[in-house]
Amino acid sequence: MNLVRTVLGDVPAGELGLTDAHDHLFIRSPRLPGQELDDPVRAADVLHEFRTLGGQSVVQWTPYGMGREATALAALARRSGAHLVAATGLHQAAHYAPELLGGIVGSLAELFVSELTEGIGSSGVRAGLIKVAGSFHGLDAHAEKTMRAAAQAHHRTGAPIAVHLELGTGAMDVLDLLCARLGVPPEHVVLGHLGRSPDTAAHREAAESGAFLAFDGPARATHATDWRLPELLGSLADAGYGDRLLLGGDTTTPETPGMPYLLRRLRPRLEKTLGPALMKQILVGNPARAFALACPAGP
Repeated sequence: MNLVRTVLGDVPAGELGLTDAHDHLFIRSPRLPGQELDDPVRAADVLHEFRTLGGQSVVQWTPYGMGREATALAALARRSGAHLVAATGLHQAAHYAPELLGGIVGSLAELFVSELTEGIGSSGVRAGLIKVAGSFHGLDAHAEKTMRAAAQAHHRTGAPIAVHLELGTGAMDVLDLLCARLGVPPEHVVLGHLGRSPDTAAHREAAESGAFLAFDGPARATHATDWRLPELLGSLADAGYGDRLLLGGDTTTPETPGMPYLLRRLRPRLEKTLGPALMKQILVGNPARAFALACPAGP
């Protein structure tokens, strides 16, 4: 049986239901001063609206050191009935104070494995996802270091790896490292933010690898590519990659429309062009496969 590791424990992947494949109920970063998502009441309200619209699961991509609030996530999951998946891993170095990164004791791989198997801090809440990040059109030294640790953690735990692609670029560099060189099966890699670089040739090349493609962060004025989504998703589906596609709200600041917008506005708009069957696959069937734990390769 395929399982997904939620903040309340492992559940059959088929129970995820309608899933926001990339979002944040809690997050903070030095790059976004004064725009922290750290209010449990607001998080509960957003999650309630998402549930009212039919949402059943939310995959959190907030990694180590960015205000995950693991205990609050567990409380929200119990209260709302939603399945919530928490993340370990590291974002780009710019999202951390230098002393925080310098204060990590031991290897990154051991940190990730510990948070996946034992729990985040003293919360007892286990992560079910490893979040890492690339650079603009490539990988810097920090990205390579964290991805090597993520690959080790994947092989030991079976946890999927989710990748922030800077402005949607660098997908093949990520896949070359994680999959070709470090042996992570591409079906356990989720590439995020592809809609920010609406390059259909690059999307098809990434889809051919077998990785999942996440189109996330709708209605962002800074990226303004929502109008391309029907074309981008339709093109990939027509090419036979409908089973690779994911959608997420990626709420990172209080003004982001986020997870309710995903279902209230984006879903009906895409259903008109893509059809309800493909949308069900994107929102229900594909996340159940993308975020399931693999059998670990060894101890």
